[in-house]
Amino acid sequence: MFLVVSRFVPYSALAIYPFVIVKNKALATHSELLNHEKIHHRQQVELLILPFYLIYLLNYVFNLLRYKNHEQAYRQIVFEQEAFAMDKDLHYLNKRKRFAFVKWIHIKTN
Repeated sequence: MFLVVSRFVPYSALAIYPFVIVKNKALATHSELLNHEKIHHRQQVELLILPFYLIYLLNYVFNLLRYKNHEQAYRQIVFEQEAFAMDKDLHYLNKRKRFAFVKWIHIKTN
């Protein structure tokens, strides 16, 4: 992982394999935030990088059409659900099974 600090990043942090880009130096030491982004790195590698971004984008667009709310659409992305659920567990990546994000896929019919 290569850590980059850029005030131009639109979020607190962003994982674009092999980089984690953080908005400011203070965030560069935020262990839970970095763990969240490392979880995304693992997801990206499992899906061979580019398919991750395609699935991420399609999942977001589907959620946005469904919920009509950016924050809710973002939070319902399967990759974000895993990362948010597990980012406080700093040992998660040591015990995480491959393709663990799959268990956060929920098909709702209503």
